[in-house]
Amino acid sequence: MATGRTHRPATRSRGIPEATVARLPLYLRALTALSERSVPTVSSEELAAAAGVNSAKLRKDFSYLGSYGTRGVGYDVEYLVYQISRELGLTQDWPVVIVGIGNLGAALANYGGFASRGFRVAALIDADPAMAGKPVAGIPVQHTDELEKIIEDNGVSIGVIATPAGAAQPVCDRLVAAGVTSILNFAPTVLSVPDGVDVRKVDLSIELQILAFHEQRKAGEETAAGDGAQPAAHTRDDSADQGPDGDVPAVMPA
Repeated sequence: MATGRTHRPATRSRGIPEATVARLPLYLRALTALSERSVPTVSSEELAAAAGVNSAKLRKDFSYLGSYGTRGVGYDVEYLVYQISRELGLTQDWPVVIVGIGNLGAALANYGGFASRGFRVAALIDADPAMAGKPVAGIPVQHTDELEKIIEDNGVSIGVIATPAGAAQPVCDRLVAAGVTSILNFAPTVLSVPDGVDVRKVDLSIELQILAFHEQRKAGEETAAGDGAQPAAHTRDDSADQGPDGDVPAVMPA
């Protein structure tokens, strides 16, 4: 079976914009739900609504994949599932290591969505000697001393960091030195990596702070309305957080 070490996603060579790549998992999730309900075709409007984007943006995104649908019929659901899965590299095996098996790392290890989306948890790694050999989600935890050997033996190119902030950069450096080229970082710190290494950061506290800002703004608007003031029209200025191609960057779900 192919592994992540010898295969790279086709999206970069095909010139698909990063903003489009960020939306492909949203389309795939919606399409998978349709497939499970045995829905054969879907219109751009229906699929866009399910994915939370507008239909014009969806049609533009799919044009990068060479999919234009059929007028009056829509898009073939099963074909789009295959096509998007192929573009995302999900038609092959991606062995993943999770480093840091505390509460968060253990929760990630128990997440059932990895296997169904083409990701195989090859190893769980922790610096605590007391954790060595303990099974989590049916996988025995291994000590960080074995990190490089585990990566080499399993052909790992994707690493997940769920350590405390202070340990994240040293772990990152070891992952990169061992050949890992993609990192999903749950540690509350910014990682420094060389060119050619991709990092995606998931910071739940930042997302909560953003929600708190919106809650505070809504409360202020309600107070102003209660005092008889006319609340300002609720409009959004996307210019500040638009990507290079004018699209609002997607926030990666936890």
